[in-house]
Amino acid sequence: MSIKKIFFSFLLLAIFSVFAAFGYYVYAFQSFSKNINHDSHTSTSLPEWQGEEPVNILLMGADTRDGEDAGRSDSIMLLHINPVNGQAYLFSILRDSWIKIPGHKSNRINTAFALGGPELMAQSVEKLTGLPIHYYLTTDFQGFEKVVDALGGIDLYVEKDMEYYLYENNGYYDIVLKQGQQHLDGRKALQYVRFRHDATGDYTRTERQRKFLKALAEKAKNGTTVFKVPKILEEISPYLTTNMDSHDMLRLASLAYKVQWSELNTGQIPPSSILKEKTIRGAKVIDPKIEKTKKYLQELLHIKSEDESL
Repeated sequence: MSIKKIFFSFLLLAIFSVFAAFGYYVYAFQSFSKNINHDSHTSTSLPEWQGEEPVNILLMGADTRDGEDAGRSDSIMLLHINPVNGQAYLFSILRDSWIKIPGHKSNRINTAFALGGPELMAQSVEKLTGLPIHYYLTTDFQGFEKVVDALGGIDLYVEKDMEYYLYENNGYYDIVLKQGQQHLDGRKALQYVRFRHDATGDYTRTERQRKFLKALAEKAKNGTTVFKVPKILEEISPYLTTNMDSHDMLRLASLAYKVQWSELNTGQIPPSSILKEKTIRGAKVIDPKIEKTKKYLQELLHIKSEDESL
């Protein structure tokens, strides 16, 4: 079974939004920026964000197994923020979307991470969406658990009973959740976002992830959370890899503070109305209809096409 190493990167932006309002924590923030893992590969292809145009941030959960240097990006989300009106969109990108990976053959989009790390994944997402990717954040499931626990857990309604047992891992990756209102600690929260045994598979799983991350963002902006920010930043720094420097983080912190996270728009890329499932070499994949997907995003986000900009 593919172990779902789910990201908490979206939560960081909500934490930044709280942190930006309190100068008392400047030292903690600077220490956090120094301690996180900055990508060792200098980015040469990602566009620079000027600060006035919409910013696009790729959030990834790396499926790296023990003893492996690289794995596939199993969870992929795209956060789009418009600094003019403060609107934000959070999109799940379906990992089975079949595209031509830059410099490689066509494959599932999540394979790009194994082939070239987060930057190649960013280039692949640009190809799929037509949107410039300015920044990326990558993490694994340990960081996710720690940040949920640091926040004191999340209260959430679990839609149905969820059970899955993986005996060879001594119960660590087992999923046992009951339907109803629950208080989820880090371990239970990870089970909630990992569960994929739904009739509609990855479509439902990604929808569940967006629901949970939205709840996390709301919890992070709670007034009492500000006192936990230094501890949270200290807890999560070993589990995060990014191409952001401290200047980028401060700019994003200021922007994130203006966003009404309770009004966050969420969606799926490609949308169900556009995609088409097909079989390639005996495997079921998704034809994302790239040009239609690009047009869908241009209309949704009110972005002019290149032809209209001329």
